[in-house]
Amino acid sequence: MSVSGLLLVLGWFLFVVCPIAAAVVAAVAWRTRARVMTVLAVALLAVTLVVAAVLPEPAPAVVVAIAALAALVIAVTGGSPVVRLLLDRTTFDEQEGVHGGIVVGERELLRGGEVIGLLERLAVAGAIMTGFPEALAVIIAIKGVGRFTELENGAVRERFIVGTLGSWIWAAAAAGVVLLITRS
Repeated sequence: MSVSGLLLVLGWFLFVVCPIAAAVVAAVAWRTRARVMTVLAVALLAVTLVVAAVLPEPAPAVVVAIAALAALVIAVTGGSPVVRLLLDRTTFDEQEGVHGGIVVGERELLRGGEVIGLLERLAVAGAIMTGFPEALAVIIAIKGVGRFTELENGAVRERFIVGTLGSWIWAAAAAGVVLLITRS
């Protein structure tokens, strides 16, 4: 086997291992809320994107299937700890409610944000991976209409915007892995 052939095999091996590792680490970060696991998941996703970008030819079908499944797991589970890290950096005085929202006055707003985020990232990554970007407009419209009545407070709007953008960027990065390896 030539050196270039060996490097290609090594590249595909690394490409299969990295997204699986990123998916496992992202799931652990989601369940444990350990910052170190979140940072490791981000690093593994970044390495996966770099490897996918430099591989010289489209992936075999089995690799695409593995990558697509791993990308969905990364997008869905890894987004929650990443968004939590972002929110910890951008929100300061808000009291967290028992249902995951924030307490403003005596009301807990943005309840269920984590579950909504999981579903949102699944939809965003799925839309990108299947080549249906028009669905992104529908997803953001549903989210905006569903949360509209809670957005009267500045802190709530900030949390909504930071959480949504962080969630979408994470899901798009995970889905980008599949786009990179299926390019022609």
